[in-house]
Amino acid sequence: MPDTPTRAAALLLAARRDPARRLTDLPPDLRPADRAAAYAIQRKVAESFASIGGWKVSPFLPDGPPFCGPLPAAGIMAGPATLASSVFLLRGVEAELSVRLARDLPPRPTPYTREEVADAIAALYPAIEVLQSRFLEPNAVAPLTGLADTQSHGAFVYGAPVAEWRGIGLGPESVVQRVDGAVNATRTGHPGGDLLGQVVWLANQGSVWAGGLKAGQFVTCGSWTGANRVGPAAQVRVAFSTLGEVALNFAA
Repeated sequence: MPDTPTRAAALLLAARRDPARRLTDLPPDLRPADRAAAYAIQRKVAESFASIGGWKVSPFLPDGPPFCGPLPAAGIMAGPATLASSVFLLRGVEAELSVRLARDLPPRPTPYTREEVADAIAALYPAIEVLQSRFLEPNAVAPLTGLADTQSHGAFVYGAPVAEWRGIGLGPESVVQRVDGAVNATRTGHPGGDLLGQVVWLANQGSVWAGGLKAGQFVTCGSWTGANRVGPAAQVRVAFSTLGEVALNFAA
């Protein structure tokens, strides 16, 4: 019989291929009991990706390091983008700031410093993460089960690069997310307080199993607006006060 991560990943992969096979939850014997078990399932799912195009990494958590997960390259696209609402049934949208790597950061015995990681960043980007769960209601499953499903990642849409990002303070930076022209969510200040620190952690720990971070990959660093669900024909526009904007539409 296949091992537990393989069996759990098979159910998640079936739901990725066919939304009609989305789950209420994983069977009790397949639900991850700790982070290691959740990541084991997540990595089995990632084996199905043609390539890893980026990563998501949360802010540091009160009880430990960030959560993270790989993003399939096939779901990364430049904005403005149009996504099929028949495929993206959850249609959660989150305004985020992301970086893109200019060069590889492979695993090594000596941890990368903040300066080394900063030097490897090509640019900062405004972005929208689109949420699409393999569960009928992602809020109904345990957080570790959600982590196994890469915290409901569905797609990633990015705006124009900001090459001169050093020295920009994210404390006063603000964002407005509009849906169909109406203000849907706002925020001032990066939710984690240390965007570069999140990328450093990912380079030194979170991405090591996959050979580290690679040139061209994005790292998106947490939601500024929370997960807001929108309608099947929604027009979404995210505008940061100094760091640009990005848009996407959902269509039948």
